[in-house]
Amino acid sequence: VDIGGGTTEVAVISMFAVAYSESVRVAGDEANEAIMRYIQRERQIAISENMAESIKIRIGSAIPLEQPLKLEIPGKEILTGFPRTFTVTDEEIREAIQEPVQVIVDSVKRALEKTPPDLAGDLGENGFYLAGGGALLRGLDQLLNRTTGLRVNISEDPLTSVARGAGRVIEDYAFYQQVFIN
Repeated sequence: VDIGGGTTEVAVISMFAVAYSESVRVAGDEANEAIMRYIQRERQIAISENMAESIKIRIGSAIPLEQPLKLEIPGKEILTGFPRTFTVTDEEIREAIQEPVQVIVDSVKRALEKTPPDLAGDLGENGFYLAGGGALLRGLDQLLNRTTGLRVNISEDPLTSVARGAGRVIEDYAFYQQVFIN
């Protein structure tokens, strides 16, 4: 499961064959926009997309945290246009990103539902991997584990794992060519 900026890619691959793949247009950027809309609607304050991403990275979570987090951030009051500093909590941000997170969870569930039964044993034993910047959202692995009952592994250095994997494919093109989809 590769959760990038613009899309989430879900694929089940076994023995050099793609058993299932799906791409959904919900990922990190959509979560940033959801945070911006939430703060505008609930606080009547405008923030930039960069600020929304910073909030997501610093206090965003997919599940309630044992130690609540809060963050003081700058914004601009919509009615007056004046700068204003205010505090947001991890609970508010979790509520803001609930919809994009649920779309990602649903895409994983769909992939599992459509996976052939003979691959279920491998998934049950090994679980699946999260890659991309979205893999770093606190608690997303735990939420997916609770939802699917499977082990959820976060790839080593999820921000670069897909690029590094593509590099390996290029290095040994003949070996991996049978996995390619036109």
